Amino acid sequence: MSHNITVLGLESSCDDTAAAVVRRTNSESAEVLSSVVWGQEGLHAAFGGVVPEIAARAHAERLDLCVEQALEQAGLTLGEVDAIAVTAGPGLIGGVISGVMCAKGLSIGSGKPLVGVNHLAGHALTPRMTDGVEYPYLMLLVSGGHCQFLGVHGPDQFTRMGGTIDDAPGEAFDKSAKLLGLGYPGGPLIEEEAKNGDPKRFRFPRPLLDRPDLDMSFSGLKTALRRARDTLVAEKGGLTVQDRADLCASFQQAVADTLAEKTRRACIAFGKPVETPVLAVAGGVAANSLIRSALQKVAAQEGFRFLAPPLKYCTDNGAMIAWAGLERFAGGESDDLTLSARPRWPLDKAATPMLGSGKKGAKA
Repeated sequence: MSHNITVLGLESSCDDTAAAVVRRTNSESAEVLSSVVWGQEGLHAAFGGVVPEIAARAHAERLDLCVEQALEQAGLTLGEVDAIAVTAGPGLIGGVISGVMCAKGLSIGSGKPLVGVNHLAGHALTPRMTDGVEYPYLMLLVSGGHCQFLGVHGPDQFTRMGGTIDDAPGEAFDKSAKLLGLGYPGGPLIEEEAKNGDPKRFRFPRPLLDRPDLDMSFSGLKTALRRARDTLVAEKGGLTVQDRADLCASFQQAVADTLAEKTRRACIAFGKPVETPVLAVAGGVAANSLIRSALQKVAAQEGFRFLAPPLKYCTDNGAMIAWAGLERFAGGESDDLTLSARPRWPLDKAATPMLGSGKKGAKA
């Protein structure tokens, strides 16, 4: 297809209800015409994490309104878009179902093609939307539910080079924040507390750095923080403000150091298929300034161009889904009404599963 392509994208895989309209022009550049994200932090804060049933109900109640607002901001009607893209997995299945069913209804009502999108592909392809990055490039996808290094070679061509064998960093941040009584979401709260803390006070482990591969683990790091907290509570009867800040700073530094060293190894393994290859990072944890700084330093040392999308496109959003769907649609791909919601959907289908498999398939 050589003409301009305009796609409506829907995202509802976790706790953000999002819709966006993205257009690709003949020059191959992307234009985000609108991007609407309705967060659910207030609905889940009391529970210290996302409650799937509450999230699914909120998505079902908000998706149509979110789509309406996105189209209005873009100055378009549904009939003026070329296709409707939707996250079909992986994610919390109730939310994914809500999005897929909404998209199917819009497709039936408008007669527009339906394009199912892997949520992880949305993150992985974001640098192409924001910066026009050419294939191939190295991607570190680091979020609340996922952490993996990917060689990105095309809209549906991903090579998983390594990833977490248990908790993702974002999950570890959220659980650690809960251990310290900080609330939800944990990542921004720990980062804020860490600003006043000493990152060297507690020597937390840097997991799996003794292994030469690119796999990671963050569950033990969270356990180490809990033990340090319990020791302080037993000695003092509680945590001081400084104790908590130091715990946050030391935990955050351990995550940053681990990601930085594994990223260095990933750059070496990826090689240099072009003179100055790109190291891109996406996902909610990419919004952490310390982690960004550490990754940027590694990229410079290894001769890579570092690229981190704007913060609003690091966390879950509809624009990345619209763009990923647009790339598939431009390549002549679409789905019919048999498109199903999938709780698990690895990007690299040929890779050996890293995390639990079973009837639902490999998680990653």
